Amino acid sequence: MSVRDKVILITGAGAGIGRAVALLFAHKGARVGLCDIDPVSGADTARTIVARGGQAMFVHADVADSAAVQEYIRSVAERYERIDVLINNAGIAGKKAPLEDLPESEWHRILGVNLHGTFLCCKYAVPHMIRAGGGVIVNVSSVLAVSSLPNSFPYTTSKAAVIGLTKALARDLGVHGIRVNCVLPGSTDTAMMWQGVRPEDQKAVEAEVASAQPLGRFAKPEEIAQAVLALASDGMSFVTGASLVVDGGLLTRLATTR
Repeated sequence: MSVRDKVILITGAGAGIGRAVALLFAHKGARVGLCDIDPVSGADTARTIVARGGQAMFVHADVADSAAVQEYIRSVAERYERIDVLINNAGIAGKKAPLEDLPESEWHRILGVNLHGTFLCCKYAVPHMIRAGGGVIVNVSSVLAVSSLPNSFPYTTSKAAVIGLTKALARDLGVHGIRVNCVLPGSTDTAMMWQGVRPEDQKAVEAEVASAQPLGRFAKPEEIAQAVLALASDGMSFVTGASLVVDGGLLTRLATTR
């Protein structure tokens, strides 16, 4: 399932799943064009790859900003002369609040990154893929697209919409030889997972999450990256419009025992 010498766009590559994806693809011989809203962490991922003998470039970009996305994709395509794969990983959890208390600006911010950002990256990467004769898009959704947590409705909405976008684009882009799939990670040990959790509460949260998972633990970002790699690879050449759940069995569990 080789991605050697392919040109891969990876958004949100500065930390967590995005960083793990970038390191894995580069290790497999891909040329990776990275972006992140955090210029320090994004550049660090690129430097790490180059120091290990890989090929990487970083562009500081907010995926919710159309002009920034266009410049990011243009820069990568100019340097590497093609685009083969797009990994739409950039995302934010946002503020949790009851419906009546959530500021409209926060609603637009979360959907702006998680959904609109995915749309923008697809819109501007796809013409390059068509010129190259085909390509692959892997969108990172979440198990919270098909379930939810209290006061997390903007995040759930955005991630559910990513699944819908994935299916619609798979239908439309298949004629161009472009496959579109998405990954639905479960509880993963990243900074986003620990957002808002006090250090003294971490052990209790770990136990709570582990007890809900049939495999009894969090995912590692590297495990989600392996699923992304599989969907991006030629070994999955007849898979499109699919949603791959990578959650340690979390969605097999009901909240009650009867």
